[in-house]
Amino acid sequence: MKAVITVIGADQVGIIYRVSKLCVKYQLNIEDVSQTLMDEYFTMVTLVSMDQMVGSFSELVASFDQLADEMGLTIRVQHEELFNHMHNV
Repeated sequence: MKAVITVIGADQVGIIYRVSKLCVKYQLNIEDVSQTLMDEYFTMVTLVSMDQMVGSFSELVASFDQLADEMGLTIRVQHEELFNHMHNV
């Protein structure tokens, strides 16, 4: 099973580090990552494998929600299938 993690918000030091740190905590393998700056806004899309994930998906989402609140970002964690269905027109 895979998930897509999207991050959007004002650029600041430590975004990639903090997102990666949570991936390590939950044993998510980062398979692909794309990030860019659009003016002062940071955007990142990360594809992770959840094959060896520890903890539940709801715990994972709650941890990323907490990180989003702490850093003033919008972070979404979605199962790959849901992400694909939402973005296919």
